[in-house]
Amino acid sequence: MKIVVTGGAGFIGSHVGEALLSAGHEVHVVDTFVNGKREDVPSGAVVHEVDVLDTDALREIFNDVDGVFHFAALPRVTYSFDYPEESHRANIDGTFSVLMAARDAGVRRVVYAGSSSSYGTQDTLPFTEDMHPRPVSLYAFQKFAGEEYARLFSENYGLQTVTLRFFSVYGPRMRPEGGYALAIPKFLSSRKEGKPLPITGDGSHTRDFTHVRDVVRACLLAMESEKVGKGEVINIAAGRNVSVDALAELIGGEREYLAPRPGDAQDTYGDTQKAKSLLSWEPSVSLEEGISELKTEWGIEV
Repeated sequence: MKIVVTGGAGFIGSHVGEALLSAGHEVHVVDTFVNGKREDVPSGAVVHEVDVLDTDALREIFNDVDGVFHFAALPRVTYSFDYPEESHRANIDGTFSVLMAARDAGVRRVVYAGSSSSYGTQDTLPFTEDMHPRPVSLYAFQKFAGEEYARLFSENYGLQTVTLRFFSVYGPRMRPEGGYALAIPKFLSSRKEGKPLPITGDGSHTRDFTHVRDVVRACLLAMESEKVGKGEVINIAAGRNVSVDALAELIGGEREYLAPRPGDAQDTYGDTQKAKSLLSWEPSVSLEEGISELKTEWGIEV
């Protein structure tokens, strides 16, 4: 197939691009390289340095394309509070632009990268897809709005769409730089440099850490499965929640506790039964295994 990956120079997008190329597909990457790195674009992919807000340019790129993975975004909860206009344009208007271009170009299917942050704070765990979303940050709402746009384009225009709600994805090529880096690369970087691991809040909050290899597998299944394409929302999670303190224990080293960040949910924990039913997918990489691999990659004693 001919596949476009928006945000294909980013963390998840670059891994998906690699897997698609390995499977023999023609891969086109759309990225502005604001967050993504050119060196992370998989060798063999055709690169288009285009903003997803440029719908006309996307229509041309999407010509004769079978499927689109839409990963391009300005991520992170804190960033959305600091730069609300920029994140709104990228995450809501950008998603609308991708869907419009895909509809007009006759793309068969769009797989949209959703976020577990859409759940917000729920009364029970684990999170199931039939729960009413309660976003508590601008970023969470923006990702939820993208889900709804994807569903409506499927219902109203016949464009096949499916949303995968990712839970705390981690793995190789995560970057520790910048004020919006995620916990795992920041912890690894601090451990390597002999500094305390910076924990926002008291460390009791839990996350469902999901390895990027499992996420990539789910993405490819979502593009190919005959059971989806009507705007479904599917959790992609490890199906286990672990406290940030327990994560820090796995990585090792001293810790320092910082002020909590606004918009951060206390707990995330995804039910994966729908993914098993519709995609024949189950998580396979444990957190212990994933962290051990990363510590080896970073040159940290396991």
